[in-house]
Amino acid sequence: MVTVKVPHHRELVFAALAAGKAVYCEWPLGRNLEEARAMAALGAEQGARTVVGLQARQAPAIEFVQQLLREGYVGEVLSTTMVGLSVPGGVVGQPNAYMLDKANGANVLTIAVGHSLDTLNYVLGEFAGLSAVADLPLMTAQQTRAQIVKTSPDQIAVIGTLTSGATASLHVREAVAGGTGFLWEINGTDGTLRITADAALPEIFPLTVAGARGRAEPAVLAIPPELTGKWPALTSLEGAPAYNVGRAYAAFGADIDNGTRTVPDFADAVRRHEVIAAIERSAASGERVTV
Repeated sequence: MVTVKVPHHRELVFAALAAGKAVYCEWPLGRNLEEARAMAALGAEQGARTVVGLQARQAPAIEFVQQLLREGYVGEVLSTTMVGLSVPGGVVGQPNAYMLDKANGANVLTIAVGHSLDTLNYVLGEFAGLSAVADLPLMTAQQTRAQIVKTSPDQIAVIGTLTSGATASLHVREAVAGGTGFLWEINGTDGTLRITADAALPEIFPLTVAGARGRAEPAVLAIPPELTGKWPALTSLEGAPAYNVGRAYAAFGADIDNGTRTVPDFADAVRRHEVIAAIERSAASGERVTV
């Protein structure tokens, strides 16, 4: 299990793979797309079982949303919108100041946007093309009160078309006062699903699912017990940041026992890094890009 800061992922993942180990690595897999591809390539060469920590996929609420979509709750999906807040206010704790340097690969684009985008793409499919903008305001280090010039963006807005033809948009903000924590709407011909949380980190914050069909107002939908009770030993963690991580660990163990593949691997991580790289290209060029 590789759970250190992102700049050290590659070294430890390479060592573990070379030793013939199955590897679970936290997200982001690497500091950039090149590192992620190198780790995925070595994992494939070694025939290793790999997992990346995109654990929002294991959230009962996300499994419930998938179930509702399969059952036709919203009809044909026409569009989807995500808006969220990562770190509120313009102050960052000194231990996290390293996240302000884009070169370290741990920032609002790779983490808050990365996890949110993975959830969107996992449920609704990949982007065919997108346009993006990003902004880089100053931050203040909490302990020293020093002004720090960021090289990693903290205002990221993306709009594009999914391979299904649906329109998708996302806007994640950092360093702002207040604002919506996390709101994800999936709009269809017959209804709407609305998923909410306290921050744009669906992998660790509890998610609430509401739905409306026709012209009705959205109402909270209860997540079926068979989804929340899938791993009984983890029920005491429900609502805690470790809950979905535990569910991902449990699913990985079951995959090894049963020869199945239900958790995201390094190839999935590369795909998400590719989308992030496309966002960076579009924001830099001001042009729409193919993903």
